[in-house]
Amino acid sequence: MEAYKQEFIEFMVESNVLKFGDFTLKSGRKSPFFMNAGAYVTGSQLKRLGEYYAKAIHDNYGDDFDVLFGPAYKGIPLAVVTAIAYSELYGKEVKYCCDRKEVKDHGADKGGLLGATLCDGDRVVMIEDVTTSGKSMEETVPKVRNAANVEIVGLMVSLNRMEVGLGGKVSALEEIKEKYGFEGRAIVTMEDVVEHLYNNPCQGKIVIDDDMKAAIDAYYDEYGVK
Repeated sequence: MEAYKQEFIEFMVESNVLKFGDFTLKSGRKSPFFMNAGAYVTGSQLKRLGEYYAKAIHDNYGDDFDVLFGPAYKGIPLAVVTAIAYSELYGKEVKYCCDRKEVKDHGADKGGLLGATLCDGDRVVMIEDVTTSGKSMEETVPKVRNAANVEIVGLMVSLNRMEVGLGGKVSALEEIKEKYGFEGRAIVTMEDVVEHLYNNPCQGKIVIDDDMKAAIDAYYDEYGVK
């Protein structure tokens, strides 16, 4: 596993973004772990977060893209900090664009999007925090494709939960590829997380002990990709 991925796993735990316990997800599933990107709240955290996303996008998709698109709301700061990091790390200027939950009907920037204007021929990388069921793409992809004749290169999320999507057969990222025709990748997978944290101290404590490992295994027996 690359060093930046190990660092990112510990960064999620240190930032109280990745937590372990008993959680009910938006999908209704009961999960022993939960990720909330909204817990990144400081300038230094957001700077590091953008760098991890930029490195993962560079590794998976290269530099041949024009726009980072972040779905509202959590995708908005993700797109902004990653665009900044991409410029600093790789010397490439990429634009950011996001959608609005409510269409703005006045001003120079009226409409359903904010940030850069999408143009025909733009190559777009979508950016999100986590995709459990793929439901968010149902709302976002049509907005992007209706705005201009763009090519969506792929989706980058911070954590691949590695569980079945809405269809109940393949992962959410695989469903996205089947439905929309672009790849979905992640900075790290839950397999990476378990491999790195199982009985391995993080900030002086074990966050995945034998009991938590058993709970995670049981969760994947029910919801994991077969």
